[in-house]
Amino acid sequence: MSKQQIAIIGAGTAGLAAAIVLARQGHYITLFEHVEALAPVGAGLLLQPAGLAVFAHLGVLEHALTLGAKVTGLEGQLPNGDLLVDSHYHEAGEGLYGLGIHRATLCHVLVEALKAEPLSSQITWRMGVDVEKIEDCGAQARLYGHDKSGKCDAAFDLIIVANGARSQLRPADWVVLDKPYPWGAAWTIVPECLALDTQILHQFYHGASVMMGILPTGAIPNAPQQRLSSIFWSLPTAQLNGWMKEQGSRETWLASVNQRWPIAAQWLETVIDRPEQWFAANYRDVVMRRFAQGRIAVIGDAAHAMSPQLGQGANMALLDAWALGQAMAENGQPDWPTVWQKYHTLRASSTHFYQWLSRQLTPLYQSDSRFAGLGRDFAFTWMYRIPYVRKEMAVTISGLKTGLFTGMKMADVEKR
Repeated sequence: MSKQQIAIIGAGTAGLAAAIVLARQGHYITLFEHVEALAPVGAGLLLQPAGLAVFAHLGVLEHALTLGAKVTGLEGQLPNGDLLVDSHYHEAGEGLYGLGIHRATLCHVLVEALKAEPLSSQITWRMGVDVEKIEDCGAQARLYGHDKSGKCDAAFDLIIVANGARSQLRPADWVVLDKPYPWGAAWTIVPECLALDTQILHQFYHGASVMMGILPTGAIPNAPQQRLSSIFWSLPTAQLNGWMKEQGSRETWLASVNQRWPIAAQWLETVIDRPEQWFAANYRDVVMRRFAQGRIAVIGDAAHAMSPQLGQGANMALLDAWALGQAMAENGQPDWPTVWQKYHTLRASSTHFYQWLSRQLTPLYQSDSRFAGLGRDFAFTWMYRIPYVRKEMAVTISGLKTGLFTGMKMADVEKR
């Protein structure tokens, strides 16, 4: 495709990855971000094999591996010690693994790639800009906003919206569903948990209303020797702001964990000591009938936010960036209907599958339903005894599914 002037709104995972892909194709990228300086906040996240395949495609995998924590599987434990979930990546394919990574590290890896030659000369950074409106004008796309110096009005060949789940810029008539989840999570980051296997994402369940996670998170760039873990505790959103604020709440919480999972509680007592350690994470469910049309595209959580139950948010954002590059790889002047037809072919089925599955599974882990928890415990205990089902679950968690019985190949994503 001939060189295009492209605006990307949002310098998160989706926006930064898309900037790398498209700059590498020779396009000129302007990145708009509403904060003055990138300082990513948030807990650690798990990059699945599909996301790591995109990292390989972007040429940043080796850098990420030096700071992230290799994760070989997921184990979910009940209070009686039984494993409800026991899924390992090698069951999906030889040599597969995940990577626990701090959001600051993920951002650092992608930004470093953009600031290195030859890409840096094709990237313009517009920090501290609040984009309020975008418009497809036919021959060009325009964005309108403001920064501290005044109004901002600029024209581009293409505008990509990548500013997260709460985006106000996705075209309203493309949106089928946009609502908050009734449950979220309190999270914190602490020194690495050595009391448990450091290559496993550990989850703990008691019914559908109690869930905790301990994720190996690797290190941050300015302290590479200090390995970290992320802790998540599931809560209804109405309880998030008051979490750990009342006197004695720490002791009450640790006692409840100790009754169920003593080893985890003993470790938590050594690393949890201040209410201000905890932060709130709220989630949205966003479904769109299309992701792109004309000179506007929407990617990442702005396009398909979902519950984090399957751990696919960052991976889907990375796959969006990869698919965008594939769709725009043709020579000549852009034929946008053809570009978006190819993009939707690459991304629609996978996105819809994971959103549907996440919507089915979330009430089994985050709800007040007693029957949901009992049914889950019974069904999953038997399902994991069937080799075919075990493999399909591992493939699903790996982010490689495009439907119940279809999937993508790592090699197709990794190649540059």
